[in-house]
Amino acid sequence: MDKLKRFLNGDDRDDDSSTGIIPNLDATTLSWSTRITGFIVCFIIGIILSLFGSLSLFMHKGLSLFAIFYTTGNIVSLMSTCFLMGPVKQLKRMFAPTRVISTVLVIVMIGVTLFAAIYLKNAPLCLLFLILQWLAMVWYSLSYIPYARDAVKKTFESCIA
Repeated sequence: MDKLKRFLNGDDRDDDSSTGIIPNLDATTLSWSTRITGFIVCFIIGIILSLFGSLSLFMHKGLSLFAIFYTTGNIVSLMSTCFLMGPVKQLKRMFAPTRVISTVLVIVMIGVTLFAAIYLKNAPLCLLFLILQWLAMVWYSLSYIPYARDAVKKTFESCIA
């Protein structure tokens, strides 16, 4: 647990986050228990929003409402990690060379899902974008696990070959 604390506190710092445009957005200004509590609360709110989306499907409220709740839940869950390491460091890690493509894919899929749900009101297109959004989120999440994306690639290659 101490190793996780040190990692999230930024003991591996090679950036100069104190001289940024927005100073005091570092997570280390919050206590460890406050950061963990903020992360858990924000993550649970994200899950609840996604579940509300699922309930809207069962209550026949439409795919658009599901897409809006599900996407909002994903955004809130992503934001929850800002409590662990701070928003500036989180953004730097999101746009690191190893995961910039997956980050951009997630952002684009969130955008087109909301566009299809709110403006186009096209349920089949919305469903397609929801599936692509889920796949993009999985790929993005795998980027934080060493060699996970390589393992997934090799697994799919062995299934196809």
